[in-house]
Amino acid sequence: MAKFTIYSLNPSNGQTKVFHYDNTDSSLLDDSGESVVSVIDKQIVRDELPRRISIDLPGRKISPRILKISLGLSCNYECEYCSQRFVPRASETNPGDIEDFMTGLDSWITTPPEKIEFWGGEPLVYIKTLVPLAERLRVKYPLTQFSIITNGSLLNSELNEWLDRMAFTVGLSHDGPGQFVRGPDPLEDPQKRAAILDLYKRLAPQGRMSFNAMMNRNNMSRAEVTSFFIALTKDPMVQIGEGGFVDAYDEGGCASSLRADEFYKYRNIAFSDIRTGKASNFGVIRNKVASFVNSLRLKRPSSSLGQKCSMDREDNIAVDLTGNVLTCQNTSVASFAPNGKSHQIGHVSNLVDVQLTTSTHWSHRSECPKCPMLQICQGACMFLEGSLWDTTCDNSYSDAVPVFASAIEFLTGYIPVLIEGDFRQDRKDLFGGFSHQTANTAKKPFPIPVVSA
Repeated sequence: MAKFTIYSLNPSNGQTKVFHYDNTDSSLLDDSGESVVSVIDKQIVRDELPRRISIDLPGRKISPRILKISLGLSCNYECEYCSQRFVPRASETNPGDIEDFMTGLDSWITTPPEKIEFWGGEPLVYIKTLVPLAERLRVKYPLTQFSIITNGSLLNSELNEWLDRMAFTVGLSHDGPGQFVRGPDPLEDPQKRAAILDLYKRLAPQGRMSFNAMMNRNNMSRAEVTSFFIALTKDPMVQIGEGGFVDAYDEGGCASSLRADEFYKYRNIAFSDIRTGKASNFGVIRNKVASFVNSLRLKRPSSSLGQKCSMDREDNIAVDLTGNVLTCQNTSVASFAPNGKSHQIGHVSNLVDVQLTTSTHWSHRSECPKCPMLQICQGACMFLEGSLWDTTCDNSYSDAVPVFASAIEFLTGYIPVLIEGDFRQDRKDLFGGFSHQTANTAKKPFPIPVVSA
């Protein structure tokens, strides 16, 4: 028996239909029990299913496919909802650490990484370390993708040329019309604005630059964010990275999180933006809709799902230049997870003994296994606990609803408006104004103002 009953509306004629959805085997059935999706007969095979990490079942690490190098947490800006804002700082790394780091690489990296990410704080604060480190790594790994995320305030023509020559992919953190919430705006400075646009002209034609915007309670519309960056770059195809709703890592993240009376407002705006194509520049939206559609077509089991950030994977590793292995790039050796465990989870000199004890797999959460949005959300932040995780969960649920609705409308022509099942009562009405009653409710024509294209 399916876990969830979905009452849906055809926006063109007001007709209603009931579907049945199971998040454990990704089945979507009609009332007669027939699949409403053309299922692709292809078994999902993985070398190893995701390890269901907990404090009692630690995660492990092996030679990295994705290597995240933390240069430090210093930044020249102080943004309101930065995930690193209140993280205790460790001793700063410096150019003197590079030689030992490079010398030791072959002892723990057995295959060239697919990608190396250079992280701050603001990574360009560490330019005296970044330049020689990246140049040494480029010689050693000529085919590896390099990436960096920056606030853009320290760019200049010389640095832009270097980033281009070193084949970096750059994400520039900026919230468009909502930048006032995040913090200082480099675009208000003519020189910084010119440097940012110069870098965009260099990298964008090769698909190597995006503007990374986060959504929050004061920045709800992806359509407005898209319009901002199109106007800035004069490029209708400008790529927007990140693009999800903020996580509540601390009080700044909580202040930017949705209030109870804003959940429906955000979902309606986000769904309308997706449905009318006004969020198509956001790669995360395209990818999440496609991923959920594919979960139904491939009948992707929930047992195959890792965490949203993928830092529970054995082959995704965050390290500092002294070789400490970290939970993720937003932590330091001086910081502790909410469960009391250190974010320093081991050292590269002894990967076999690394233990990721700071995180909780979604299967160990009380809400996640019985949530209809599980296949989209994948458990939110893996190390948050308590009220911070609760707030992040609320944000993530409302961020997933428009993706869920868009994917099901794409497949069936019907928009989900009400879900019944064994999960939180206050989450069952997806867009507001739909009754938590019996199946008879779905036989009435529901008005849904956001769906007119």
